[in-house]
Amino acid sequence: MHYIAYLDEFGHIGPFVSREHPLHNTSPVFGLGGFVLPASSVRAFATWFYQLKCNLLRFEIERDAIPAYQWEKKGSALYTTTNVLKYRELRSATFRLLNRITRDGGIVFYVGMQKSYPPPQHNPKTLYRAVLREAIKRLDQFCSTRGAHFQMILDELKNQDDFRTQIVAEASIQMFAQARATMIEPPLQAESHLFQTLQCADWLCGLVGRMACHQVRPQEYGELDWTAKYFTQRLALAAPNSGIRRSRSHDGTR
Repeated sequence: MHYIAYLDEFGHIGPFVSREHPLHNTSPVFGLGGFVLPASSVRAFATWFYQLKCNLLRFEIERDAIPAYQWEKKGSALYTTTNVLKYRELRSATFRLLNRITRDGGIVFYVGMQKSYPPPQHNPKTLYRAVLREAIKRLDQFCSTRGAHFQMILDELKNQDDFRTQIVAEASIQMFAQARATMIEPPLQAESHLFQTLQCADWLCGLVGRMACHQVRPQEYGELDWTAKYFTQRLALAAPNSGIRRSRSHDGTR
């Protein structure tokens, strides 16, 4: 069996101090997330997601006058508190999406870390590489138990050619030095507006990013309690190989 993992970023890769901090206030977590499907299910799933997107967001697509197959709605803009609480259709579509991935023999997948280093010690590239290593390790475990192999397709990192090279190098280390035998190639990068699958991964990241903020800093993100009400248990069932690594303190120590 060959699996394909479609992954995007959630949270924010920069430092975080608090939600009220004048500079470092974007997100207390960073991670990679999306979904994993058997290769044989990808074409039908992409068509299904495209139809779901067109039906759910028809008004916006027609308003923007962009071909629907190139039009994308970012997950961070879709899964806002206002949208989730106001539009039952969005909640229902999300339930259908999670069910469809599972029914097609796949899983929702995410790996993230709560940021704890103070800004002077925070290194975004080190954080990204650590998350990537953890993602590869968990995907390898998932495939090893099934006698399968996988490849990763990531949303493209724009204007970061040097870092893209580092990502490929890190993946190669995981493949060969760490003997992650089930990954057949280093990650590929693609433009999300051309891939319905990457747009779906971005939607899932929008949801997971909100859920993670509420989980690690509930006192600061109380308005995101809808993530626990509607989605946390469903994601736990759909994403059995996933998780957010919590820091042991919020004062900059580990």
